[in-house]
Order: sequence, then C-alpha cells, then structure tokens
Amino acid sequence: MTSTRTSIDWTAVLVDQAARHWTNQLRPRLEGLTDEEYLWEPTPGAWNVHPRGQGATDIQGGSGELTIDWAYPEPVPAPVTTIAWRLAHVIVGVLGTRVHSHFDGPEADYLSFDYAGTADGALQQLDAAFAAWTAGARGWDAAALAEPCGPSEGPRAEHPRVELVLHINREVIHHGAEIALLRDLYAHRND
Repeated sequence: MTSTRTSIDWTAVLVDQAARHWTNQLRPRLEGLTDEEYLWEPTPGAWNVHPRGQGATDIQGGSGELTIDWAYPEPVPAPVTTIAWRLAHVIVGVLGTRVHSHFDGPEADYLSFDYAGTADGALQQLDAAFAAWTAGARGWDAAALAEPCGPSEGPRAEHPRVELVLHINREVIHHGAEIALLRDLYAHRND
C-alpha cells in the first residue's frame, strides 16, 4: 500500500475556520442591527453600555461618553448581557487585547476603551478588530504557532499559540451565536 503525505498549511486551516464563519454566518447575521436592538435589555438588571454615570454596576469601564457594566468577581449567576455588551466583549476582551499584545495594535482594555453608542459604530469597531486579529494570526507559520503565547496570556503563557488561535475561534463563534439569539429574541419580543 502506498502512502501519500499531504502538506497542511495549519495557519490557513486555523485562521480560515473563523474567517469562513465570519464571512458566511456571523457578519451577515449582524446586518441591519438597529440602535434600539443594540441597546435592548432583555431582562431587568441586564449589563449594557450606558451614558457615563448611568451604569448598573459599581465598576464602569470606558474612556468616552459611554461606559460598560462590569464587576469582579462576576456575580453568580452571571447577569444577562445585551448585544452592545457582548459586542464590546468580543471587540475588546477577545480581539482587541490580543491584537495589542501579540501584533502591536492599539491598547485595548475594558476600563479605557471608547465604547460605541450606536450599532453602526460598534460594527465598525468589530470589523476593524476582527480584520486586525485575522491579519496578525495569518502571519504565524507552523513554527510560530508552536511558540508559547507569552506573558500577556497570564496563566496560559507557556501554552502554544495554536491554542490561543483555537480559543479566539471558539470565542468568536460562541459569542456570535449568543448575539444571534438575542437578535431572535428581540424580533419576537412581547413588550
């Protein structure tokens, strides 16, 4: 029996997993997002993005006119979050911090980020963060994917970058699905 070996471009396989999901499912699902829907609070006490001084939590992150609800440690059970909050989490906590720490992008953290007050503004931030992450991750070849993540990943500093890429893929897919569900609930709400 003859064996043939196929060379696999692991960077392309890993990065394209999220890119295909982004292009074919998640980003099209976000088209038409309205400002009302973006800020809709599906339950009392939902965490959201608010004008400064109007937040629902003791910790209010943000450098601009808007702040994000935050608590550490997170309450149990965790509060329901809005589309605005979830988009901010993906933009800042999932993508922005990694673009900064791994690819010399702009600084991004929950306390100093300038949160968008409109759906269009948040989607522009999301597009930019996803594009920057994808471009950076495409620069990691197989050898770079095997290198440790480094101190910016805290207790996972010694884990290989391939685990980070897989983690980011899971986060984008997971939180994207939550946002899609919130859109469904908003469309079928009974106010």
